[in-house]
Amino acid sequence: MHVVAAADKFKGSATAAAVCSAIGHACWELGVDCTEVPVADGGEGTALAMTTALAGEWTPCATQDAHGRPIEAGFGWVASSATAIMEMSAASGLAIVQDLKLNPLTASTLGTGILIKSALGKGARRILIGIGGSATNDAGLGVALSLGYKFKKTGQAFIPTLETVLEADQIEKPATLPLFELIVACDVDNPLLGPRGATRVYGPQKGVTDFTWFEQRHEHLADLARRDLGIDPRDMPGAGAAGGLGFGLMAFLGGRLVSGFDMVASQVGLEARVAAADLVITGEGRLDEQSLQGKGPVGVARLARRLGKKVVGVAGSVDDSAALRAQFDLLIPIKPTAMPLDEAMRRTGELIEAAVRAHAAPLRALSS
Repeated sequence: MHVVAAADKFKGSATAAAVCSAIGHACWELGVDCTEVPVADGGEGTALAMTTALAGEWTPCATQDAHGRPIEAGFGWVASSATAIMEMSAASGLAIVQDLKLNPLTASTLGTGILIKSALGKGARRILIGIGGSATNDAGLGVALSLGYKFKKTGQAFIPTLETVLEADQIEKPATLPLFELIVACDVDNPLLGPRGATRVYGPQKGVTDFTWFEQRHEHLADLARRDLGIDPRDMPGAGAAGGLGFGLMAFLGGRLVSGFDMVASQVGLEARVAAADLVITGEGRLDEQSLQGKGPVGVARLARRLGKKVVGVAGSVDDSAALRAQFDLLIPIKPTAMPLDEAMRRTGELIEAAVRAHAAPLRALSS
């Protein structure tokens, strides 16, 4: 019997790698072979999960948050393939500026650009980036500036902010920008502009009130990119993601947008690993209706089903949903009913191991 443990994080209590390790240890105690493959859906924890799965190392990087404060972030580095793995939220995310009053006029993706520049400085030939959790609405202007794009105003170089970018009448790509492949994990299909665009859909949560003001600047950047760079991705699905960073990564760096789960699955060779398994165990902190929207564990379950494999879901709690049950052969909640949530979160690894051991008989039956 061979099990593949392909689980996402239990948010706030265990990383994807720790969850897979707990499943793997329980399998070992049962005398069952287990391959551990941490997965993610492109959101928080994706970089760490992929770096672990690819046997990479974590590289610290000094950068800045969306409002310019110095911070320490980092990215995963897989030397064998010269691949860097990062999340824009580590530098330009909403979570790290919640202590400040939101100011979308000055919030910048410059810090994300610094992460990308640092990876290129290490010799990255491929960069994988998740763009969820953004605090910015600058259409990637900060990234462009950090990587050396030159803006001009009546023939003279100047460094625009979002407030002054309408004064720019020319943009030049840096001659020193190295060639590299940029893969962007993005699970929304919004364009840059319009009623479904970055500003009107996602702007309010970042403090945006004047939609027209921001859309004028986004449109101006798109017009400059079309004329001077020969690319116009403003209407591409995902261009409006992360405050228009989807647009910026496509326009300025040639980024290719893909589903977050699909990016992770392809990079860690998940399909081949699942194909070789007798049983797949996946999971996350909570399995509910939201999990059906392309999230990691359901993505794993759908892959397993396509390959004719039985699949088990393990979670802190499980919704009693027919649609959710239809994706799995067995669902296992690990939290004892009487146990307080804070205690369960402290004991996540222990509870996962106990739950897997307690279900040894049905797990063996499913794999036969």
